Amino acid sequence: MGLSKSRTRDKVQTQTKPRSSMASFSTSRYFAALSFLILCFKTITADPNSSFSIKNFGKDSNFGSQISLYGDAKVVDDGLSVQITGSSISGAGRMMYKKHIKLVEGEPLKMLSFSTNFSFSLSPENGNGLAFVMVPIGFPLNVFDGGSFGLLGSERKTRFLCVEFDTSMDIKYGDVNDNHVGFDVDGFTSVKVSNVSSLNLVLNSGEKLQAWIDYEASSRRLEVRLNKLGELKPVDPLLSYPIDLSQMWNGEDVFVGLSSSSGNSSQKCNVFSWSFKLRRVPHWMHSQPIDPQTVVVKTKALTLHKRSDCVLRVLAVVIFGIGCGVFGVFMVLFLWTIFGNRRPVVPEEYAVHPVNELEYKKFNAVVDNAIQDGKK
Repeated sequence: MGLSKSRTRDKVQTQTKPRSSMASFSTSRYFAALSFLILCFKTITADPNSSFSIKNFGKDSNFGSQISLYGDAKVVDDGLSVQITGSSISGAGRMMYKKHIKLVEGEPLKMLSFSTNFSFSLSPENGNGLAFVMVPIGFPLNVFDGGSFGLLGSERKTRFLCVEFDTSMDIKYGDVNDNHVGFDVDGFTSVKVSNVSSLNLVLNSGEKLQAWIDYEASSRRLEVRLNKLGELKPVDPLLSYPIDLSQMWNGEDVFVGLSSSSGNSSQKCNVFSWSFKLRRVPHWMHSQPIDPQTVVVKTKALTLHKRSDCVLRVLAVVIFGIGCGVFGVFMVLFLWTIFGNRRPVVPEEYAVHPVNELEYKKFNAVVDNAIQDGKK
């Protein structure tokens, strides 16, 4: 009996092992295929020509081929940072990405989103602070006239976008205090401001901070987040503002950069890292504008789309469909691996005994009873 049980268990294990190993092999294969499809999709939607990431400014980095320095900006501390201001009082400087970027492209025009983050520090003096700027191609990058953040005065009528990290309080520009973040559009009076003290941070404490600026073309919204260097990116933005950047420069290319001025002080502004990523928004992800009342309904003649656009759309749909299918198969195999290979286990005391063994026991019981009756 013991030999038959062990043979039965060995047979069950022999039948189970190949199925589980085959299921795990299939699961890993489909998971690898799904990861490859996701990577391909990210590659299609990204634009490598308008993306960069610089973590040091030494001679061994590709800093010089991507970034231009103007004014007082210079590399210091053996390439650990770029000091934009601080070498002279009333000085100004900026670091600009050499390649101009597109915020709209294609026919029909499609909006583009971007994300940028940089780490910086500002010394305790009450200077103008630091600003992330977007300016048109014709902007004189090497000219400084003493304006805030090293930008030209409004008399030049140059359209620009400025996200300011301001450490001075200027009443004529409506500053709330000397520790705020604001959005400046075509002028130095902020259209929206947020107090950095609400995060228990001080911009000009000399401490290293990190800022994240994100523009989502689908919702036409600009957001800013701020935290200490090394801390996680906050979930909620410190400041957000609805703006359609695709219309601001009428589809023209723009330059992006970091600009600063000391504001008649000896404030030092250092940048330790900077990255920028421009990404395309899939057509099916476009949403309605934030304010629907601003949309004017116009009748347009039907336009004939290019064959390449149609092919890209079909390719995106096919990739998305294949990804959904592979994900579904992966889930089915995963659930089958967990629940499908279970076998009912019968305790030994309830195991079915052979018929001969039962008859043998009955026979012994009858004989024993007969012997006992005879003795009695």
